[in-house]
Amino acid sequence: MPAPAHLHPLHLTLANGLRVSLRHAPRLKRCAAVLRVDAGSHDVPLAWPGLAHFLEHLLFLGTERFPADEGLMAYVQRHGGQVNASTRERTTEFFFELPAATFTGGLERLADMLTLPRLALEDQLREREVLHAEFVAWSQDAKAQQQVALLQGLAADHPLRGFHAGNRDSLPVEREAFQQALRDFHAHFYQSGQMTLSLAGPQSLQALQNLAQQFSEQLTSGPLRPQSAPAALMQGHARSYQHIAHNHLHHVITCDVPREALDFLCAWLNASAPGGLLAELKARHLANALQASVLYHFAGQAVVDIDFTLSTQNETATQIEALLHDWLSFFAHSDWTSLREEFALLAARQQQIQGALALARNDSQDLSEQDVVALKALLVSLHLPPSEHGWQLPPNNPFLRPPTREERAGLIRGQTSAHRGLRTFAQDRSRGRREVSALTFSQALAHDSDEAALYLQWRLAPSGLETAVQSLRENARQAGVELSFESLGKDSLVKMIGLQEPMPAVLDALAQRLNQPQEVQSTDSAMIAIRALLKVLPACCSTVDPQPVSWATAHWQGLGVGFPPAYEAAVKTAATRLPGQPAKLDHTLPALSGERVWHEVKTDSDEAALLLFCPTPSRSLTDEAAWRLLGHLLQAPFYQRLRVELQIGYAVFSGIRQINGQTGLLFGVQSPSVSLEGIADQLQNFLKQLPRMIENSDDLGNLALAQQFSVQTLPNAQAAELLWHAHLAGHPSGYLADLQSVIQTCSRAALQVAVGQLKDAAGGWRCVANGPRVSVAWQAAD
Repeated sequence: MPAPAHLHPLHLTLANGLRVSLRHAPRLKRCAAVLRVDAGSHDVPLAWPGLAHFLEHLLFLGTERFPADEGLMAYVQRHGGQVNASTRERTTEFFFELPAATFTGGLERLADMLTLPRLALEDQLREREVLHAEFVAWSQDAKAQQQVALLQGLAADHPLRGFHAGNRDSLPVEREAFQQALRDFHAHFYQSGQMTLSLAGPQSLQALQNLAQQFSEQLTSGPLRPQSAPAALMQGHARSYQHIAHNHLHHVITCDVPREALDFLCAWLNASAPGGLLAELKARHLANALQASVLYHFAGQAVVDIDFTLSTQNETATQIEALLHDWLSFFAHSDWTSLREEFALLAARQQQIQGALALARNDSQDLSEQDVVALKALLVSLHLPPSEHGWQLPPNNPFLRPPTREERAGLIRGQTSAHRGLRTFAQDRSRGRREVSALTFSQALAHDSDEAALYLQWRLAPSGLETAVQSLRENARQAGVELSFESLGKDSLVKMIGLQEPMPAVLDALAQRLNQPQEVQSTDSAMIAIRALLKVLPACCSTVDPQPVSWATAHWQGLGVGFPPAYEAAVKTAATRLPGQPAKLDHTLPALSGERVWHEVKTDSDEAALLLFCPTPSRSLTDEAAWRLLGHLLQAPFYQRLRVELQIGYAVFSGIRQINGQTGLLFGVQSPSVSLEGIADQLQNFLKQLPRMIENSDDLGNLALAQQFSVQTLPNAQAAELLWHAHLAGHPSGYLADLQSVIQTCSRAALQVAVGQLKDAAGGWRCVANGPRVSVAWQAAD
C-alpha cells in the first residue's frame, strides 16, 4: 500500500477576518464544512443561562431566503448527508457533510442562517419547549448529574460550576430585555472575525479556497472580540482533587498544559497492555476500567479527569491513588522517544482513515518539543517520589505496521516451499471448499481505494465472541479499522470497516482469541431510553434458538467488500482459523403479514420511548425502492410535525433501517411529557396524512435519492453496509446500480401503493417500547 499523503491543512485568514482551514484529500467521496464560532455557554450574560444553546437551535428554523423546509437541515437530509451543531463552553460549532455536487448549496444555507436568522417570537416559544424537554431529560440523566457533581471540586466562581442548560425559567423570551440580549449576543459574536471555517474534500486546495471566499462574502464583517478570561480553576495552591460516586473514583488534575501534551498523557494512561496502570489495577482487583480524558481546555486552563471504575465497594481510593502517583513518577522519568513515534503514527493513521466530516473537525496539532517540556514540567510539579513498581511502557500496536514477513500461499504454518509436497490433494480441496463456502467477496466496488469492509456472522456462537472483539477493538481502531460486535438474537455479527492493510492481522488475532477460553464481561452501560431500544431492536426482529450454543455447533459466513486479490487471499487464509463451521445461513425473518407485535423493554429512564419498525412486504427491489423513496419523503415532515409543531419530544426521527437483509421504515420518539399511548396515536395520525402529502408533492425526490446510491459518491463504509444486506437478501452483485434505476422510475402511484401497505402493516409492525402495549390491537411478543 502506498504511503499516505500528508494531510496537514492549509491555514488562511481572509480579508474580513474569517479564519480558514482547508484539507485536500483525493480519497474522499464527500465534502464537509465545520464552522466554529468563538462563543459558547460561558460567554452569555449571567442573567440568561442557556442563551447560546438556544440561539444555536433558533438558527436552524429557517430564514427569509431559505425557509425551514429549504434550510440546511432539510437540504442535507434530502441529499443523504449529515448535519448537526454543538454548543460547548467557549465555542459553538455547525457542521455538515454532503456529496461534492451539492456542497455549495449547503454552504449557502449555512452562511444565510448564521447571518440572517428570523428569530421570530413564535419560533422562540416553540423551540424553548424543546430545550425545556432536553433540560428535563438532562436533569434526570445519571451521567449528566455525575458530571455536575464531579466539577463541584473546582472553585465556586468558575463557570464550569455554573448552570448553563436553558429551560423555561432561564429563557424568558416574552421579555424585551431577553430579546435585546439575544440580538446583542448574535451581533457581537456571529460575525466573520469570530469565526473559523474548516473545509475538507476531494477538490483541489484552490477550489476549496474559492468556496471559502464565496462563503465569507455572505457573512457580516466584524473584528475578533476577545472572550473574557475565566476565574481560577481552583483556590490557593490546590491543583487536584478526588471525587467518588457510583462505583467510580475520579482523580481530577487542573493545569496549564497544551492540549496535545495532555492527549499524549491520556493515551498512555488508558493503555491496557501488561505492565501498565490498568493491568496492575485489574490484577489487584482494585479497578476494572480506566478512562483518562481532557474535560476542558481554554485560555491556559485545562481539566483532566482520570476515571477509575472500581471493582468493589471497598475503600480502595488510597491504594489506587498511590499506584497512580507511582505510575506517573515512572512515566515522568521514562524515555518517550518510542512513545512519541507511536503517537505520531496513531495521528497519521487516523487522518488516513477519517471521513470528510471527521477530517474537517480534526484540529489536532503534532506534538511539539514545547508540548513535551510543558508535560514534563507538570509531572515534576506534582513532587512525586521515585517509582517503586516495575512498570513497563506499552508495546507498539501490532496492527500499525505491516507484518515483517508474509506466509507463502498454500503452505501449512511453519513450512517452506520445500515442504509443499507434504500437503495432500484432499487437504487443498478441503481448504478451498471451506474458504469459498463460508466467505465470499463482492466486486461491486472498485479496488482503487485502500479501504475495505469485512462482515462475519455466526449463528449460535458462544458469548465469548463479544469479549474477544472488545479486547481487540482499541488497537484495531488505532490502526484504522473499526471493529464492532452486534447481537442479532441467535446470530452474532462482527464488522471490520476501514483500511485493508491491517485487516488480515486483526482477523488472525480475532481467530486466535476465539480459539482460547474467553472470560465473559458485562458491557452494559447506562444510556438514554431511545438508544437502549435501538440496541435491542435487531434481537427483537429475530428469533431466539433454545438449543445450547458452543463453537462445536456454531456456523458462520462472511462477506468481504473492496479487497484487491492480494488482501483477499490474506483474509481467506486468516478466516480458515475461525472457530465454527462455515455454512450459508438462512436469513429469512419471521413473517408478520399484517400482525402488530409489541416488545416491552425495560430502560433506566421513566420517559416514554418507542420505536416502530415496519418491514417491507417482500425483499424485492421494487418494494425496497418504493419504501426508500417514501422514507426520503416523510423524514422532514415527520420531524416537523412531531418535534417542531406538536413538541412531543426531543428525540424524534424516521428513516430506512435494514436488519439482517430486511428493509423497513423505522420511526422513533422519546418524550418527557407524552405517554406511549399518545405517541402511538400521533404516529397513526401522521401515517393517515401520507396519501395527501404524496399527492401534493411537486417533486417526489427520485433523482436526489437515486444519486445517494452512486458508488462514485457513496462512502465505502455506507456502500459496504448496503452490499452486506443485499447479500443477505439474495440480491445480485449489481444491486446498487439496479436500486438506483428502480428508484428513478418509481411513480407516484407506486408510492401510494407503498403507503397502503405501510398503513395496513402488510409486512407487519414491530413496536419496541419501554412500557406495556397500549391496546389489544397489539400482540404481546413472546
